[in-house]
Amino acid sequence: MKKLSLAEAVGETLGYDITEVKRSMNYKGVAFKRGHVIQEEDISVLQGLGKNHIYVCEEFETDVHEDTAATTLAPKIAGENISFEDQPREGKINFYAQIRGIFKVDYERLAQLNRLAIPSLPTIHNNFPVVKGKQVAAFRIIPLTCTRQMLEQMLEQVEQPLICVKPYKIKTAAILVTGNEVHSGRITDGFTPLLTAKLQQYGVTVTYTTILPDVKAEISQAVKKAAEKSDLVLVTGGSSVDPDDVTVTALHEAGVQFDEQGNPIQPGNNLTIGYINAIPVCAVPAAALVFEKTALDIFLPRILAGETISKEEIAKSGHGGLCHFCPKCHYPICPFGWGAS
Repeated sequence: MKKLSLAEAVGETLGYDITEVKRSMNYKGVAFKRGHVIQEEDISVLQGLGKNHIYVCEEFETDVHEDTAATTLAPKIAGENISFEDQPREGKINFYAQIRGIFKVDYERLAQLNRLAIPSLPTIHNNFPVVKGKQVAAFRIIPLTCTRQMLEQMLEQVEQPLICVKPYKIKTAAILVTGNEVHSGRITDGFTPLLTAKLQQYGVTVTYTTILPDVKAEISQAVKKAAEKSDLVLVTGGSSVDPDDVTVTALHEAGVQFDEQGNPIQPGNNLTIGYINAIPVCAVPAAALVFEKTALDIFLPRILAGETISKEEIAKSGHGGLCHFCPKCHYPICPFGWGAS
């Protein structure tokens, strides 16, 4: 592109988007689009934007323009259930979730792409729960142009898509509330409405609920029955280290297989995730009644997407796994639980 003074640029074609910032209106956008033919009346506007010179298109360009780089890379970056803008703005293309689910990014290859220094591809966190229309990433090159060799290097890093959204697979759930005090009616069941509301956020319907005493045989039988009717079983209460807490033992006796009992996250470190005939079964501790967000909220979206959380992932969840206990909870727009994602 060729640099010209404003007076020389009249009648020439603008080679890039020119940005306008209005702080009083909290606005940042395009004042003049690439391809705009400069008019006499544009000069005062450009001067008001701090421009004394601009760059115009030349007949033969050897480098790749930022818009071309963005439109070339975008369809390669986007995987399943990701949409992106047809046209760049200020050289940038945004990416959006097409469905409700969890956002996935290959962050090793993401880092490889960003190590090239020319491209800029930020994303939201891996495993972040998203709804349709949520922005998940944005791509641009940092300079106005790049070499064709650099474009080829970037394309090598996106031979396979970098980002996608996995849909939630689990559609139905059972809630089994345990505890003599709840079963007898001395204490009102708070778990069922709480967990029902959490599940509804992800499109899951609760199809079976019951309240059980602290009797291992009854809990075991109920778990087997629930697993036959539902895609997910949540069992509440009796999962701590008190001698009379029998829930986890009852789950073992029902045939639930656990890789790990408990997890490092606080609150909610007695949340235990297991499987019976491929149906996920979660022992949900009382922390879920007290704290707005716990380990359950961190792992639940992945469970609903049909993912099995490994022993190693559970161990790594301790990094960033301590809640900040903010006066007003903003999770998931929060560092809680994202350290190992």
